[in-house]
Amino acid sequence: MSESRIHPIEGRYRTKDMAALFTDGSKLYRWLRVESALSQAHAELGHLPKEASQEISRKANLEYVKVDRVKKIEADIHHDLMAMVRGLTEQCEGNAGKYIHLGATSYDIEDTATAIQLSQALIVLESSLMRVLKALVMQAENNKARVCVGRTHGQQALPTTYGMRFAIWASEISRHLERIVQIKPRIAVGKMSGAVGAMASFGKEGIKIQQLVMDILAQEFNLPLKPVLIANQVVQRDRHAEVLNLTALVSGTVDKIAREMRILQRTEIGEMFEPFTKNQVGSSTMPHKRNPHKAERLCSIARVLKSNIIIGIDNIGLEDERDLTNSANERMIYAENFILLDYMLTQLAQILEGQEFNDIAIQRNLDFTHGAFLAEKIMVELVSKGIGRQDGHEILRQTAIEARKRNLPMKDILIGDPRLVGKFTEKQLDEMLEPKNYIGLAIPQVETVITKLKKQYFL
Repeated sequence: MSESRIHPIEGRYRTKDMAALFTDGSKLYRWLRVESALSQAHAELGHLPKEASQEISRKANLEYVKVDRVKKIEADIHHDLMAMVRGLTEQCEGNAGKYIHLGATSYDIEDTATAIQLSQALIVLESSLMRVLKALVMQAENNKARVCVGRTHGQQALPTTYGMRFAIWASEISRHLERIVQIKPRIAVGKMSGAVGAMASFGKEGIKIQQLVMDILAQEFNLPLKPVLIANQVVQRDRHAEVLNLTALVSGTVDKIAREMRILQRTEIGEMFEPFTKNQVGSSTMPHKRNPHKAERLCSIARVLKSNIIIGIDNIGLEDERDLTNSANERMIYAENFILLDYMLTQLAQILEGQEFNDIAIQRNLDFTHGAFLAEKIMVELVSKGIGRQDGHEILRQTAIEARKRNLPMKDILIGDPRLVGKFTEKQLDEMLEPKNYIGLAIPQVETVITKLKKQYFL
């Protein structure tokens, strides 16, 4: 156990690929590469010697500019971006150092680097979502005909299938993937326009410099990075709020799926379970427990992501050409939402890939009301027997109450109801009270979703 760790994402709730994008070293590296691109743009336009740009670009990496050194400089000057500039300057030979950061303001570097970071994070997120989607499609296909109780308001409603549940979740995940595609170009924008966006420090070639910087970085990082259309000192935060909102939306879906898993794992329901390893402990005091702790963890973490939306939206309203009220919180909320969400998606995928079912419990719950939860089927059939829909509804409502009071099967009450004499044979009632005979178009709907998603995502 490390005594230096403070936040759980430093060790407990993280994935390697996503966490790597938010380390101090990764942040410093992106800053350095933006400075490199700026020097290259200046050199191409003849504003500085090409040899100086080459030296800056050669030294603008973590091999030469160390995180610890930059932190030491920052402790002295109290400005992290300028600490990077000084750290790079002291590594450059000749007169190259005097050209570093020429014409730029801090957030030319920071916001462009953030655009790279969040674009890369969306790529990792996309991959994790694809794993979840694949698992959901697999479960939808494997369970398309597994009939179970459908519930509304926590009460037994009508039969459905587990395939329906998984297909609905898969369809929702696919919409998040579509949102990522839509959001990518709106966040992949950088700026190089000076202290208030007027480009005064770059002279008449400001627009060219900005475009060149983005072109160089787009090629280096293999991203569709574009220059912002217009900005003040910062890229406007509606873009970043949208990205945060996406992470919260995805967490909402994970929360929903995990919540349903928790419900279905309750002792009294016991239909579907998250994986439970051979030596896993459910409770420190109750040896029999098999708690849905993974699903509960996902619901818990989702609350953090959703709460950070408020901060992201508040950051939109910076004063005048900008103030610093976004800066401190952005050091936390991007890392939290992306690292935690990628962890959540990885955990959810693992649960889905190892999902367990208890068919005995599923059948028990289908039989729990002794046929009463199929009253709608009989009500609909009564119309063809000459009884109006509303009258049929009232008959079945009273019948269900009577069956519940007397703890008798629905069939026994129906057979003895004088209003229904001659309407149905006992065999017909048995067929109508069989759950698998009243799942409508559940299976073809699931098959449609499976076919569409497999084709769309090459699953």
